[in-house]
Amino acid sequence: MLQSIRDRSRSWGAKIIIGAVVVTMALFGVESLVGLLGNSGDEVAEVNGEPITRQQLEMEVQRAIRSGQVPPEQERALRAEMLDMLITDRLLTQYAEEGGLHVSEEQLDQLIVNLPEFQDANGRFDRDLFRNRLSSAGFTPLSFRQQLSVDVKRQQLQQGLAVSDFTLEEERERLAALQRQTRSFRHHALVPEDLETPPEVDEQALEDYYAAHESDYRRPEQVRLNYVVLDRQQMAEEAEISEEALREAWEEGAAEADRRVSHIMVTFGDARGREEAEALLEQVQERLAEGETFAELAAEVSEDTSTSDDGGDLGVISRGFFGEEFEEAAFSLGEGEVSEVVETDNGLHLVKVTELDRPAFEESRDQLRRQLAREQVTDAFNEKAQRLIDDSFAAEDLESVAEDLELELQQSDWVGRDGADGVLSEPGVMDQAFSGDVLEEGYNSEVIELDEDRRLVLRVAEHREATTLPLDEVRDEVEAAVRREKTREALVELAAERVERLRAGESLEIEWQQAETISRQGDTNLSDALIEAAFRLPHPEDDAPVYGHAVDGERVMLIALDEVEAGEPNEQIESFVARMAERLRAQAAIQGLLDDLREEAEIRR
Repeated sequence: MLQSIRDRSRSWGAKIIIGAVVVTMALFGVESLVGLLGNSGDEVAEVNGEPITRQQLEMEVQRAIRSGQVPPEQERALRAEMLDMLITDRLLTQYAEEGGLHVSEEQLDQLIVNLPEFQDANGRFDRDLFRNRLSSAGFTPLSFRQQLSVDVKRQQLQQGLAVSDFTLEEERERLAALQRQTRSFRHHALVPEDLETPPEVDEQALEDYYAAHESDYRRPEQVRLNYVVLDRQQMAEEAEISEEALREAWEEGAAEADRRVSHIMVTFGDARGREEAEALLEQVQERLAEGETFAELAAEVSEDTSTSDDGGDLGVISRGFFGEEFEEAAFSLGEGEVSEVVETDNGLHLVKVTELDRPAFEESRDQLRRQLAREQVTDAFNEKAQRLIDDSFAAEDLESVAEDLELELQQSDWVGRDGADGVLSEPGVMDQAFSGDVLEEGYNSEVIELDEDRRLVLRVAEHREATTLPLDEVRDEVEAAVRREKTREALVELAAERVERLRAGESLEIEWQQAETISRQGDTNLSDALIEAAFRLPHPEDDAPVYGHAVDGERVMLIALDEVEAGEPNEQIESFVARMAERLRAQAAIQGLLDDLREEAEIRR
C-alpha cells in the first residue's frame, strides 16, 4: 500500500494526464468520464465526513484490470485494496489542507503550461490542445485545476516529510564502512544423507500440517471445455499446388526481387544537347551488340565517376532507392538484360541488371508453396469463418457445428482461469470460458479471433467450483511437504550440534569449501542466504574462527568465518546505499503519519 501511495503522489503529471486522459478515455469513453465529475450519491466509504463514491472506486478497479495489472478473477480482492488506497489518498489530502499547504493560482498556471501533454511540436503551450485533451477526458479547465491543486498539496506533504528526516555524517560513514566490508569464510552443506535416520512422518503430523496449510491445497474453479479451431494454415497444408504454379510464382517474384545493377550515364546541358547525349548512348548500344562488355564501355563512356571505374556498378538496390524512371527500367529487366535509354534528373542512362538477389527455385519451393496455398484457401477460410459465426450462435451444442464445418471437436482436461495450455492459453480464450453467457447460461462462446489465421469457439462441458481438496486426495503431496519440513528441522539441529562442538575446539572431519573476500554484493555463485548469514556473524578474535549456520532452501550450511576486512571504497555503491537509507527513512516517516491518521480518523465503509 505504501508503494501505491508513493506511486500515486510522486508524479502528479503522470497521474493526472496519462492516468486520466489516456486510460480513462480509452476504457470508458467521454460520457462516463463526464459523469465522474458529478456526485452520484452512491457512497462506499466516508472519511471524516467526506464521501468516496462507488463510481470513483469502480473507476480505479477497472483501470487496474484493463491495464493488465490484475487478472479479472481477482476483482473482489482488488476492489478492497483500491478502496483502501482511496481512503489513504483522502486522509493525506485532508491532512495537507488542514496544515495550510497552499498552491497559488500563478503556480498552477506555471505547472500547466510546462506539461508536455499540452505543448505543441515546438514545445509551446497550446490552448486548443489543452482544452481538447481535458474535454476528451471529461475535465473542464476549472475541475482540472482543482484536481491538480489537490495533488500538488499532497506531494508537498510527502516531500516535506521526506526532507524532515536526515542521516548524520557519522551514520553515513558507518553505513559505508559496513557496505564495503568483505569477509572470508568456509562453508559446508549438510544434506539429508548426513542424518543417521530419516525423520518419521505419522498421521498426526500430516493432519496438523494439512490444517495449517489448507490454502495450499485449494483447487481453483475449473471447467472442462469442448472447442473447435478453424485454422487457415491447416487448410493450406491440405491444398494441392502444381509444379507449374510454383515455377510461375517464382518467375513473377523476379519482378520485385532486389537486384544488382550497373549503369552508363551521360549528361546534357550547356556543353552537350540532349540529342547528342542520346546519340552517344545509341553508339554504346551498337558496341554492346557487337560484343563489347558493359563494364568496359562504362569505364570509357560513363560520366558517373563514382562508378565508372567499377564497371558502372551501383550495388544491390530495392524499390525506393532511385527515381521512378530509373526503377521502372531496372525492375523490368531480367538478369543480364540492358535497358533502353532512360532519362532522369541526372542525365541519360543505360541500365543493366547483373544479378537478381533472390534464392534459387528449390530453395524457394517451400515458401512459395505456403504462400500460394494460403492464397488459394483464403476465400474458403473466410466463408467458413462466417459460417462458424452463424452456426455457433444458433446451435444448442458444439458437435453439430463441428460436423457441419468438418472441424475436429476437441476436449480439454480440467482447466482454471489461468491454468490452460496450448491454444486455450491464448489471450481472451479463458475470459470467454468463464463469461456469464458461456459458464452460467451454457451458450457457445463468441468466435474468438486468435490471430489472422485462426478462429476458435468453445463451450463448457463440465464445471466445478473452487474447493479445498480433502487430505486423502493430496496425501502424497502433504507427506512430501511434511518430510521436507522435518528433514530441514533435523538438519538445523544437526548443524547447531556441530557448531557447538566446533566452538568447543573439537576437530571434525568436514570438507570445507573456501570463499575469499566476499562482499555483500559479490558476484559469486554463493546463495544470498549463505552470504547474509556470514555477514551476521561477529568478528573473529585472536585468529579463532567464528562458527554459525544458515538455512538455504532444502540445505543447511555450516559456516566458519575466518577473516573480516575493511574493503575498498566504492563511491558509486556507497552513494546508492546512502540514498536508499534516506528513502527508507522517508517511507517510515510517511507510514508513521498514515498509521496515525487512520487511528484518529472516522472512517465508515
